[in-house]
Amino acid sequence: MVGMEPEQGRVIDFVSAAESARVTAVRAARVARTPERGADSTEPRLLRQIYGEILRDERRDQDRSLEDVARTVGMSKQYLSEVERGRKEASSEMLRSVCDALELPMEQLLARGIRRMTAHRTLRTTGHAGVELCAA
Repeated sequence: MVGMEPEQGRVIDFVSAAESARVTAVRAARVARTPERGADSTEPRLLRQIYGEILRDERRDQDRSLEDVARTVGMSKQYLSEVERGRKEASSEMLRSVCDALELPMEQLLARGIRRMTAHRTLRTTGHAGVELCAA
């Protein structure tokens, strides 16, 4: 129930929790069907591929079509599809427009890109044999 207060004094909105669970399930399903990339890949991924994946993931999380987002931005859905698949290099202005259409702050696109680029790197600590810290 919305507005029900648990012992900690926080208000829980079950609609938001349900939506959050749905988005988490969608992302988990996507990860399960996406081939592993990164550390095992012999070819480094390009920035345009990483940004395209992030934009596609965000669009799908919002249950929006290519056509809807492309129309909002003012580009063809074919071009947006090419950007999402990492086949076309979008200008910074175009990336800004797509981010605005998805209500995704440009800073989040950049931060998510960095996390995806560095997720496969492993840092070893000095002093404790066998301890590994993974960058995220």
